[in-house]
Amino acid sequence: MGHSRIRGAEQKNWYLLICNHQSWADIVILCVLFRRHIPMNKYFLKQQLAWIPFLGLACWALGMPFMKRYSRGYLLRHPERRGKDIDTTRRSCLKFRNHPTTIVNFVEGSRFSPEKGRQTRSPFKNLLPPKAAGIAMALSVLGDQFNKLLNVTLCYPENIQSPFYDMLTGKMTRITIRISLLPVTEDLHGDYLNDKNFKRRFQLWLNALWDDKDKQLEELYQQNKKP
Repeated sequence: MGHSRIRGAEQKNWYLLICNHQSWADIVILCVLFRRHIPMNKYFLKQQLAWIPFLGLACWALGMPFMKRYSRGYLLRHPERRGKDIDTTRRSCLKFRNHPTTIVNFVEGSRFSPEKGRQTRSPFKNLLPPKAAGIAMALSVLGDQFNKLLNVTLCYPENIQSPFYDMLTGKMTRITIRISLLPVTEDLHGDYLNDKNFKRRFQLWLNALWDDKDKQLEELYQQNKKP
C-alpha cells in the first residue's frame, strides 16, 4: 500500500468516504491507503471511545467528531433525545467547511458479525443495514463542497475471523480493497429529517450501494474458498 495510486483524488478537495466496517484494522488500513492522496481522514467515532486512555485524547486533538448514538429502546423512553445525534453530526460538519477535509463514516454503525446481522435482521449476507441519517446530514451541511464520494469496500478474505489481531501479529495474509469515486449530485442534497420523499430516495440509493458491496464481498469470499 506504500505505492498506492488513486486516480482522481487530490489533497485540495473535500471528500465523503463511506466504507463497510469489519474490524479495528479498517481504520489503520484507510489511513495508510489514503495518506498523501486526500486530506486527513476525520472519523465519526462512538462517544465511548473518548474515554479510552491515549486513544480518546489523540482523536480529540485531531478534531475527530464523537457521536453519541441512542438505541431505539432508549429513544422510546426518552423521546426528547430524538434527533440529538443528528444535531451533533451537523455541528461537527460545520467545523470542516473552511479547510479541505475527508469525512469518514462507517455507515453500518458497528463492526459486522454474523450475530449482529441476525440481531438487526440484515437483508445482506456480509453487511449490517446502512444508517443513512449521518451521511445525509453531512451532505446537507457541506453541500457542494464535497467534490467526490469515495465508496470503499474492505475485505480480509483469508483473515476474516481476527483481522486486527492478525495484522498486529504479522499473520495478515491478504487485504482486498475496492474503491469507486462517485459524483455528489444535487439529488443527494435534501432535508432528510423532514422530507419523507427525499428520505425514502436517499435510503434506496444507499441500500443499492450496499447491495452491490455485499455481492462484491460474497464474490471475494467465494474466490478464496479452498476446493
